[in-house]
Amino acid sequence: TLFDRYLTYGGMPYTVNLADEQSISDYLGGVFNTVVMVDVARRHPRMNMQAFQRTASFLADNIGNVTSLSRISSGLKGVGGTVSVGAVSEYVGALMENYLLCKAPRFNIKGREYLETLEKYYLEDLGFRFWLLGKRQGDIGHRIENVVYLELLRRFTNVSVGKIGQAEVDFVAVKDGIPTYVQVAQSVMSEDARKREFSPLRAIKNNHPKILLTLCLLYTSPS
Repeated sequence: TLFDRYLTYGGMPYTVNLADEQSISDYLGGVFNTVVMVDVARRHPRMNMQAFQRTASFLADNIGNVTSLSRISSGLKGVGGTVSVGAVSEYVGALMENYLLCKAPRFNIKGREYLETLEKYYLEDLGFRFWLLGKRQGDIGHRIENVVYLELLRRFTNVSVGKIGQAEVDFVAVKDGIPTYVQVAQSVMSEDARKREFSPLRAIKNNHPKILLTLCLLYTSPS
């Protein structure tokens, strides 16, 4: 129950004292708007705050999806008007510098190099997703992925999204030069799901730790 509450309302400290959703939403909105008004508006006085919030909402609705600034700009056209790639870049930068958003770059595991395009974005606190979108349910897989990403940031030196051929490993977490490869799934009850999640890990030909995390079980180092 507590974990489900965290997945929905995030980890801002005062939320534990609030019992109803409207109070939680008001509190989270107050935190978000304080950051926007005090920090973002001061550093970016000419920023279009309405477009800024639309961008934040779009990113909150697409956590864990591989994307780019141009894709975000294109996606925003369908939800309220055009936002240029340059403006999106400014808004994303402002969200990141104020610790509302994280960017996970992609890493080519075979080539051992970071890729310059197509990354993933995660919220620093999932409660902002609830406030921005008004969503309690849905997208459980990406919300779990967001939680795992934040925990990996606490434990490892750097965390990226892995690419191996045409497949993807959710996270490559590195500490002291040693990578740990992590897949995240809501469930692997079906054979197709197990094959889909294990396949990228099996494609990595080294002996470093390989982990599959689900809501129920922890799988490690598949043969």
